[in-house]
Amino acid sequence: MEADKIIESIKRSARELFRKYGYNKTSVNELAKRANIAKATFYKYFESKELILHAILMEYIQENVKDILKKNVGQEDLAVFLGNTILKVSRLTYTVCNEFVGWEFIRESANAQEYLKTLSDDLEFLLLSSFIQNDTIAASIPEKKLTFLIKTSKNIVFSFAFTAVTEADVRKNFISFQKEILPYLVHATIH
Repeated sequence: MEADKIIESIKRSARELFRKYGYNKTSVNELAKRANIAKATFYKYFESKELILHAILMEYIQENVKDILKKNVGQEDLAVFLGNTILKVSRLTYTVCNEFVGWEFIRESANAQEYLKTLSDDLEFLLLSSFIQNDTIAASIPEKKLTFLIKTSKNIVFSFAFTAVTEADVRKNFISFQKEILPYLVHATIH
């Protein structure tokens, strides 16, 4: 098999198994078996299970952020554009972490929390670079203010993901974020 096909096979297997069983309950042996490769071949392309998780999460988020920015770019009001984009990206991030990793595991595992910090930093960089590449945003808002908006929003969303007990709590937190917090963050960013 070619290297690209092997990598794609590993990623596809990881997406399927992490969604079905969760990150914590999926072993490297299962990933290799599903990808029809030897365990050693898995480690040739990914040094750890955490690295394949990171690769598929960032790839998924990056594709969706591009799509969200494209769909929202037609909005004429910059505040509405920023608010909708931040909200959609925040929901996407929460959902992806829930689907692939599972918040219960993240809340209980020191390793998962350390990984989440790495994911959070990479997500912040991805969003900032995506926003800066958008002509409308780059021409209107200084990078320092964009960084403030992204970092603050991300920290708020991750904090309520850690504290929410039920999905109903998560929904309430997102509604509160959307209606009570995000408008002020957006206002501070564009003024």
